[in-house]
Amino acid sequence: MVQTMAQGRNETGIAAAMGILKQQFGERFHTGASICEQHAHTTTWIVNQPPDGVVFARSTQEVSEVVRICAAHKVAVIPFGTGTSLEGHVNAPAGGISIDVSQMNAVVEVNAGDLDCRVQPGVTRMALNTHLRDQGLFFPIDPGADASIGGMAATRASGTNAVRYGTMKDNVLSLEVVMANGEVIRTASRARKSSAGYDLTRLMVGSEGTLGIITEVTLRLQGIPEAMSAASCSFPSVEAACETVMAVIQYGLPVARIELLDALVVKAVNSYSKLTLPETPLLLLEFHGSNAGVAEQAETFGSLAADFGGSGYAATTSAEERNKLWQARHDAYWAMLALRPGCKAVATDVCVPISRLAEAVVATNDKASELELIAPIVGHAGDGNFHASVLLDMDNADEVARAQTFVSWLNNFAIELGGTCTGEHGIGQGKRPYLVKELGGAVDVMRAIKRALDPDDIMNPGKILPDGRTDL
Repeated sequence: MVQTMAQGRNETGIAAAMGILKQQFGERFHTGASICEQHAHTTTWIVNQPPDGVVFARSTQEVSEVVRICAAHKVAVIPFGTGTSLEGHVNAPAGGISIDVSQMNAVVEVNAGDLDCRVQPGVTRMALNTHLRDQGLFFPIDPGADASIGGMAATRASGTNAVRYGTMKDNVLSLEVVMANGEVIRTASRARKSSAGYDLTRLMVGSEGTLGIITEVTLRLQGIPEAMSAASCSFPSVEAACETVMAVIQYGLPVARIELLDALVVKAVNSYSKLTLPETPLLLLEFHGSNAGVAEQAETFGSLAADFGGSGYAATTSAEERNKLWQARHDAYWAMLALRPGCKAVATDVCVPISRLAEAVVATNDKASELELIAPIVGHAGDGNFHASVLLDMDNADEVARAQTFVSWLNNFAIELGGTCTGEHGIGQGKRPYLVKELGGAVDVMRAIKRALDPDDIMNPGKILPDGRTDL
């Protein structure tokens, strides 16, 4: 397991806050070991650091009250949605109180004429889209997991649709946030543009709970397209697939999704999802628009792909076939685990300029081979974001050490290519050592903002900002 530096615990303050919370929230305040562990990080190799207690909040007012109690006693508060994040965001290195917002799961209003809605943070993306479907609307951000909208905003999530619809920062109009002193603020109005003061919405989106706790989100929506077409195309090499992606983007083809699967992932998906795709690098695509527009986009892509040796190109507008392909893509994590039963998949993500994508993916494959690691690669290729998932025997100390070397190399390599150590997973605990290398003096500005808004460092401490060590 990867160790992270523990923050100082405030034992006296924790005991006092827990006594008040127990009295005030009764059966919705839990201190059992199993529930606390469930509310800490468990999805990768970062050590589980549970909170001392968990409050199941049901309103903004309740979140505010919990924060006021914890602020009075200088106790850490950690927001929790569904727990699908991958970099230790919900760990409690200083102990403290986890605020679970899963019961705050109402769609407050849908303004179909304005293409926006207001939701509580515990609403999941799938539940939201089910609610919107009858009105001909959908929310396009799809990180794969059925994450909560609040968590997606806090980590600046993106996913398979980002190449056309952007990421969470592009689709959040306004937020209601509980600040470190318990005060509730709204960051903006529903207007589509504004020049009124600092852009606090963008500040809070991606702040990972370190500046405040999101209690309501106003989202941009999209109309469900008249037609959708999914396609797959195989390539002789990763370089050829990535060169095709670059050509698609430069051509201006408005693809909704363009996903890269390396040969090892295709092999895993074939076995797991009972498909018969050629076991070579693969691009999965989706086109949105009118019937004529979708057909034209699919035809244009086929011509571009052929120039780079693409083969077996097939497009379909059948909902059943589309869903089968994309379900297989979303099941890739479980498919990869089946390649090495009993092992853990340590997923890490980076993002590079599109022109460097082929170089980055090939070098990553080569580095994994050099270190004798199995590390299949999938990527949101349309925006240069890819994920390497190391299949790891956690009981093999030498293998874990090689994996740590690999992950560190990958983060640094992406930065050297003009990219970032995380395209969508966020910094959390796991990526903190690379932030200074990537952003330099901007990290000091972040520290100043954190000190100004949270002087006692109670809001999700130990996340994002480095502690000075760069050798993890």
